[in-house]
Amino acid sequence: MIASLVILATIIALGLPAAIIFIPLAVLTGNATPLYNVSQRIVRAAFWMGGIRVHVVGAEHVPANTACIFMANHVSNLDPPALFPQLPGRTSAFLKRSLLKIPILGFGLKLGEFIPVDRDGRVEGAIESMRAAQHVLAKGIHITTFVEGTRSRDGRMLPFKKGPFFLAMETGVPCIPVSIHGTETMMAKGSLRIRPATAHIVFHPSIYPRDFTSRDELMKAVRDSIASGLPEWMRT
Repeated sequence: MIASLVILATIIALGLPAAIIFIPLAVLTGNATPLYNVSQRIVRAAFWMGGIRVHVVGAEHVPANTACIFMANHVSNLDPPALFPQLPGRTSAFLKRSLLKIPILGFGLKLGEFIPVDRDGRVEGAIESMRAAQHVLAKGIHITTFVEGTRSRDGRMLPFKKGPFFLAMETGVPCIPVSIHGTETMMAKGSLRIRPATAHIVFHPSIYPRDFTSRDELMKAVRDSIASGLPEWMRT
């Protein structure tokens, strides 16, 4: 529990002054990139203080100066803060709409053009989210999606949601499969306790939607790629 408290204290100690400076700056300039960058530095500092290390393989596979869709498996709440600081440039992501209601954090997420998703199954809501994602990609901002749609309780891969693959086929932007493991032992689903350890992140070669005739074929290729970077027991 000590690691959890250290990480939280670091985020609060560094995050509040940063919010006071960089949120108004983003509002005034219309540019959320400085706010995003300082947020990622705070996350890096909090992880380091809490004893969490991140080991990255395959960063050279990410194309330079190109908006991509990063598609990762999901085993812990620590996955986004472990992954986002490792990405080149700025990323948006799909998130629960309720997160936008959190004071300060929610406003910052709106400024960063993170994309709210409703889980009520409405077609209109899904179309709205896809349009917002297309707009973000057109601005040169990455999209990061955890393609299972929820965290795996036991670390094994879950079925993928189809929405991100529809977005990929519509936009044609490169898909970067990302394998994450190690975080499943650091913070289990439903727990607030963080155990210091190493998160492992593997970036795989780009997969281009234009090379596939269907969404299902693209989904299988991405799933096979993500699985190849995971321990064998997590692949099924």
